[in-house]
Amino acid sequence: MTPHADIIDLAQRLIRCPSRAGIDDYGPVLGVLVDWLAERELPYRRLCGDQGAVVGLLIQITGSRPGPWWALDACVDTAPYGDEAAWTFPPDCGEVVDGWLRGRGAADSKLAAAMFCGIAAELHGRAGDLHGGLAVLLDVDEHTGGFGGARAYLADAEAVRPAGVMIGYPGLDEVVVGGRGLWRATIAVHAAAGHSGSRATTPGAVSRAAHLVRLLEEAELPDSDGEFPLPPKLTVTSCHGGQGFSVVPDLCELGVDVRTTPGFDAVDAERLVRGAVGELDVRVPVPRPTLITPVAAWPPYRLAGDQQPAAALLEAASREGLTVRPKTAGPSNIGNLLAGEGIPATAGFGVRYAGLHGVDERACLADLPAVHAVYRRAVLGLLGSSSPSSPSPGSP
Repeated sequence: MTPHADIIDLAQRLIRCPSRAGIDDYGPVLGVLVDWLAERELPYRRLCGDQGAVVGLLIQITGSRPGPWWALDACVDTAPYGDEAAWTFPPDCGEVVDGWLRGRGAADSKLAAAMFCGIAAELHGRAGDLHGGLAVLLDVDEHTGGFGGARAYLADAEAVRPAGVMIGYPGLDEVVVGGRGLWRATIAVHAAAGHSGSRATTPGAVSRAAHLVRLLEEAELPDSDGEFPLPPKLTVTSCHGGQGFSVVPDLCELGVDVRTTPGFDAVDAERLVRGAVGELDVRVPVPRPTLITPVAAWPPYRLAGDQQPAAALLEAASREGLTVRPKTAGPSNIGNLLAGEGIPATAGFGVRYAGLHGVDERACLADLPAVHAVYRRAVLGLLGSSSPSSPSPGSP
């Protein structure tokens, strides 16, 4: 079996093991990976989270010469299926039709996981040529937003801390070299409870929350500052309060998501939200003040064009004849988590795709040889191999 056929076969088997975050048992999909790695005698171990559950597998290929370690990362848990009746094929079919690999996780990111396993298998056989080492993280706690696999990897005393990470999200035209950060909070808006038919005119918690939503959405945010290409953004993402029709609600909870930039960071985001809350409590006072509970904060990041591993990936793409541009993403990703740890990361270069997190997810296999060659070249260059440009056996 050629390397690309082996990669596709592994990806198909992974897709046929449903691994929806928070829904499916991850044991079967991890079992597929463990069997594949064991057959090739690749060194790996299980990573466990705070509660003791397995949150990922870590492959480690140790070179025979001193040097920094680098990491490849791909998740093997997935988004949910959504409305299965809207799919034109079973979400776990793993079929190849007209050159497209079909099924949930084909694009995000089981094909990338299989490809990274293939690169690890090749490098295991030539470790004597390598400086430093290569880690491959196969995460099953990514789509939860907890990023348990990445956190367990960084906390693992036996793992060498990587000098940089390349995350295998899909997309052929861009290497994601940065992303906006985030600051998230829940806001508990209070009021006095009562009967909706009473003579009292005190606004309920839902009405006060609606007023706060207006204050938040009307707040002025700065434009992009030129050095960072995207501006900050505030979104009220949830609103929960009240029950039935006869009660004036005494509590309404809002969810607020602020995407941050170097010029408008988490401190600025919290200050803005607290200012709006303070204005609400002055304009529409009630005995109990509005309560803000911060939930998460990640820093924005952006790698310079000559910073590794972005430079290696961009150069490798160019050498393979691809026109690829660096991109700063609007959504946050594991790269933000790594940036907070001082580890530079790319967060996207892969095959073309359709239906990611939606209906009829699929990945374009015609792109696999080029994408595989780019990652392989980049990794071998970073590890100081004497022959980074030599083709893999069986490569076209």
